[in-house]
Amino acid sequence: MGPPGLEPGTYGLKVRYSAIELRPLCSRWARKFTARSVPTQAAASLIPSGNIRLVESAFFEPVGADSYIATPATIGPWSAQAQHGGPPSALAARAIEQHHRDPRQRLARVSIDILRPIPIGKVSVRTRTVRPGKRVALVEAVMEADGLEVLYARGWRIERPAGEVPVVRDDTRRPVPAPPAGEGKPPEIFRREHRGYLTSIEWRFDEADFSDHGGNAGPAARPGPDGLEARTRAAWTRPRIPLLAGEEMSPMSRALLVADSGSGVSAVLPVSDFIFINVDLTVVLPRDPAGEWLLLEAVTTIGADGTGLATTRLSDQNGSFGSAFQTLLVAPVAARQAAGH
Repeated sequence: MGPPGLEPGTYGLKVRYSAIELRPLCSRWARKFTARSVPTQAAASLIPSGNIRLVESAFFEPVGADSYIATPATIGPWSAQAQHGGPPSALAARAIEQHHRDPRQRLARVSIDILRPIPIGKVSVRTRTVRPGKRVALVEAVMEADGLEVLYARGWRIERPAGEVPVVRDDTRRPVPAPPAGEGKPPEIFRREHRGYLTSIEWRFDEADFSDHGGNAGPAARPGPDGLEARTRAAWTRPRIPLLAGEEMSPMSRALLVADSGSGVSAVLPVSDFIFINVDLTVVLPRDPAGEWLLLEAVTTIGADGTGLATTRLSDQNGSFGSAFQTLLVAPVAARQAAGH
């Protein structure tokens, strides 16, 4: 399949893209987890959260009714013991869609609240209907690990119309060719270590004209007359592995899997000096994405009180299909260390 192409028209400008190939982690985990150390399917349910296995064919492996093992592919950039927010959000959306499934409805909006770091290892998901209905229904999913609730998700399922509804786009731009894979300039956070989630997604970043001395794209902010000004940064994304082996991801799960990276793509402050951890993620899809490549065009703004907002325009090769929003906790690394966090 050829490379993706789209003229991301947030500001009506053509943007050039290049790619960065992140090596999948194999040898390091293979040395740690030998064939003898990998438990059988029957024993998998005994694995507590915080333990990981050499299973990189998918982000999760089922180990019983509504229970899963998070593989090393879910490891996030902030801690080797915690998952990136994308995979568990996608798993929660899958549970919402499968709860009393109604083929007349589609999952149009999902709101995720991350209560605490989600550990690597075993998680379970339970669902309930908050508001039943034929035209609209609200379903909730709660994820648990080690007996603690770690994630809440609520999704609105909306009825598909019986008659034709006119399509109204937010733009009229058509796809344009993108260059083939090559060496790109990823944001600094994507260079911290080649492991986990960041290596399980293929990234093609905006060919930014501002970079640090290490060859990475610098913070997505520029000095302005009234202080720092946020700039939009873009990245094409494609998962290298499925959410669950042998199962195709739904459109909403695919969107959530990568939309949680909007704050990383648009990082406006140096990751060596600041943390910016999202406490939530909301994705709204007026239509389902088409094709395997999804484009993130993200921008982050931050207030003086340490609250940030990452806003991401989600597109495929046909144009925009949705939006994502993340509320961020932003703090200096030194202050976080002094507080003992």
